[in-house]
Amino acid sequence: MKHIGIVACSAEGAALCYQTICREALVLVGKNDHPRITLDSIPMAPWLPAFDAGDYAGVARFMLESARTLAKAGADFLICPDNSAHLAWEHVQKETPLPWLHIATVVGEEAAARGFRRVGILGTRYTMGGPVYSDALGRLGIETVVPEAADFETVDRIIFSELVDGVFRDESRQAYNQVIARLRGRGCDAVALVCTEIPLLVRPEEAPLPTLDSTRLLARAALHHALR
Repeated sequence: MKHIGIVACSAEGAALCYQTICREALVLVGKNDHPRITLDSIPMAPWLPAFDAGDYAGVARFMLESARTLAKAGADFLICPDNSAHLAWEHVQKETPLPWLHIATVVGEEAAARGFRRVGILGTRYTMGGPVYSDALGRLGIETVVPEAADFETVDRIIFSELVDGVFRDESRQAYNQVIARLRGRGCDAVALVCTEIPLLVRPEEAPLPTLDSTRLLARAALHHALR
């Protein structure tokens, strides 16, 4: 089995990704067994000024610092359970010591497999306002839609004031479901949960649209890759 390296940014999303790999391995590998996993977590605080400045070369420097640490630890490939960090993808790929799986590619493949044609995007302001998902899903002929202004602000505010700190409130869950319902009204046939903490808030059985859980999809892809 290949050794998985996790480049962490926010703690909640990285923990969910790690936990998912281990839980999915119960079936695919066996009880008490899974591929070796090493996680490196540079605190999120120093990342945020680079995100706010649109300095994705700066974001890449954090990712590459973790990548080199994980390479020295013996990882065979890398994942980053942080969607916004993928805005730095091109900078990372120029200097990476190891291959990566791309979170939006994984989400796009799942969306295509399930036949979705118009997908709502819920994430940070960086992800919703950036090209990561419009590019990845667009290559598959899938249209992407972001929330309108007030909903855009609500989604981002809840992420940074609550979710990244492990706070999951019923009121916020209801607010997200209302945003999803409005995306459904604009013709979306699915919603991509592309901040890695959102799946800890939004429940698929309650959501007004089918969900694409970027965190767990990336974890499963990493596990399957490790077992090849």
